[in-house]
Amino acid sequence: MNSLKHLIPYLRPYKRQITWGCIAAVLSTAIGALAPWIMKLAIDDLRGKITAVRLAEYAGLIVAVYLVGGVFRYYMRMLLIGMSRYVEQDLRAKVFAHLQAQPVQYYTRHRTGDLMARMTNDLDSVRNVLGPGFMYPVDTGLTAIFSLVLMIMISPKLTLMTLVITPLVSYSVYKLGKVTHKLTTDIQEQYSKLSDQAQENLSGARVVRAFSQEDQERAKFDELNKEYVKRNISMTRVQALFFPLMGFFFEVGAALILLICGYGIIKNEMSVGDFVAFVGYLGMLAWPMIAIGWVANILQRGAASMKRIQELLDTNPTIQNPESSRLPQKRLGEIRFEDVTFTFDDREPALKNLNLVIEPGQTVAFVGATGCGKTTLINLIPRLLDPTSGRVVIDGVPTNEWNLEELRKCVAMVPQDAFLFSETVYNNLIFGKPDANRDEAMSAARVSRIDKDVENFAGGYETLVGERGVTLSGGQKGRLALARALVRNPLILILDDALAAVDTHTEEEILTGLKKFMQNRTSILISHRVSTVHEADCIYVLDNGVIIERGTHDELLAIDGYYADMERRQRLEEELELAE
Repeated sequence: MNSLKHLIPYLRPYKRQITWGCIAAVLSTAIGALAPWIMKLAIDDLRGKITAVRLAEYAGLIVAVYLVGGVFRYYMRMLLIGMSRYVEQDLRAKVFAHLQAQPVQYYTRHRTGDLMARMTNDLDSVRNVLGPGFMYPVDTGLTAIFSLVLMIMISPKLTLMTLVITPLVSYSVYKLGKVTHKLTTDIQEQYSKLSDQAQENLSGARVVRAFSQEDQERAKFDELNKEYVKRNISMTRVQALFFPLMGFFFEVGAALILLICGYGIIKNEMSVGDFVAFVGYLGMLAWPMIAIGWVANILQRGAASMKRIQELLDTNPTIQNPESSRLPQKRLGEIRFEDVTFTFDDREPALKNLNLVIEPGQTVAFVGATGCGKTTLINLIPRLLDPTSGRVVIDGVPTNEWNLEELRKCVAMVPQDAFLFSETVYNNLIFGKPDANRDEAMSAARVSRIDKDVENFAGGYETLVGERGVTLSGGQKGRLALARALVRNPLILILDDALAAVDTHTEEEILTGLKKFMQNRTSILISHRVSTVHEADCIYVLDNGVIIERGTHDELLAIDGYYADMERRQRLEEELELAE
């Protein structure tokens, strides 16, 4: 339950709404408590001389009590339940913003389905704490107070005897609450696994179909689904036990009242009106007693969910803006790696004591076997990762001293696995620069050679590309991602094997256009093709996180090392293809 204290700061902006909601609850309960007392007066008057007008007045009073009480109850629900929706909105926005601030590494350690479950199912449980979980204790607490006060006014002795069952109710709630908390945690964890399986399967729908794994994937999902139902059934058993148990305690109390009140009426120690009113107030008291368990369940579920949400919020981003950032006097695009080492967790270093300088306006390329550290290296430039030791310096300022937003405005990256949003072609094109004008967007599209493809689309630039660009080919996705980067007019452009899915003729056209576009800008190319990098001002060959060769295309061929061997193999492959 301690985790619920984290909700207090979120309630402060809505103090006025909560106050008025509580006032409405007091008025609603106070007015509603008058109904059994009016009934008592009416029944007692029936034993004497009562006129039809007087009887109508009593009936009118009861209707008025419920009508006025209903108005205040309406406002109570609107204010308090409404408050919970606003807090849910604020909390969801904070969780989303917090996740947006996390570095790339964070998402390699956390499953997407689990994060989605925390932002949906867990947040819904927390909202229930702030809505019904807050409103009903206020409402039922006031109901219990008013009912007990009026019951004591009728018969203190009888009220005391009725309350004998209270410890039994409290003990039952306590024991069942502990079980509920454990079951809630288990249910939420299983829901996360279920969500993750569904998300992963839907995202990889093409792969599943291509390998005919539909039956196997259904079987895995069914297994998780059955376990989720099993855990919910366990929770249902506990909840199902609670209400009959509360009902039994209430009926025992009602039986005692019938015996004692009946004996009192026979002895003329209390009136029939007192008996009716007392039973009415006991009925009003029954709901708070039953609601204790329901609210306890909501609180237990909410506490378990808030703990899971707080775990996210307590994870501070490892990459943050410096307290006092600084910017270079001139932005030229010079990049220095000074004794840079980078290690993922406890694995072998991906980069080892790397030292290199990329001059402003220079085009450099990195080649090497898969896993040699090329992508890790470029991720250090826009500070998607931070070096384990050493530093990356751009225009004389270490990247960890730059303002993050300003640093990333200078850099545009095009990854090999081009991610597109489920939007129109044009909206994907201007994603990095929403205020770009049409001419800027069209110019970038021409350089990337995506413009001709788009012209053949039925909707042109308003064509929806589908989730992750599913309606486009690999080459089209890559070229659209390249155009998206160019629209930003970056100081530093990084292509991470972005042209791998493009044919060599189109690649040559794109590189020719890029050469003109990137004049006086720094370009970094990563590729497995010699044709992509052969015109670079400097080519670096990486092996196991270390630079083993560096130089121009001709210089590296003269060395006759890794690069020259790669060039020979690719030339041979091209010759074999032509021979076929």
